[in-house]
Amino acid sequence: MGLDLYAEDLVANYEHPHNKKSMADSDSHSHEYNTTCGDDITVYIKVKDGKIADVSFDGSGCAISVGTASKLTDAIKGKSVEEIEKLGFDYIVELIGIDPGPARAKCASISLKALKKAVFIYEHKKPDSGTEKL
Repeated sequence: MGLDLYAEDLVANYEHPHNKKSMADSDSHSHEYNTTCGDDITVYIKVKDGKIADVSFDGSGCAISVGTASKLTDAIKGKSVEEIEKLGFDYIVELIGIDPGPARAKCASISLKALKKAVFIYEHKKPDSGTEKL
């Protein structure tokens, strides 16, 4: 896929996001706010047998943050909590197909940071330094 196709896919996920809803009966959730541009994302998870059985997000933000959240929630269903704990920024770049650059890195990674924190909360663990740096 060319760069334009990746950007178009991200915009399509922004305009018509998947899994965008709050989840009242979630097993865990985490909220993140990007003070730089106002992205405001909460990720909700349901875990069954150590795997993500369901995931959703709610909030608002730019095309990169909301588009990435949409793609991320699709991609991680069925992954184990251990797999989620190990994900980093490289995973987001691969997932969205573009490097957002340093100015938009927080926009792209906000949903991953919220997701990982929700998993750590579920596991009763403190977030690792890699998660805190996202």
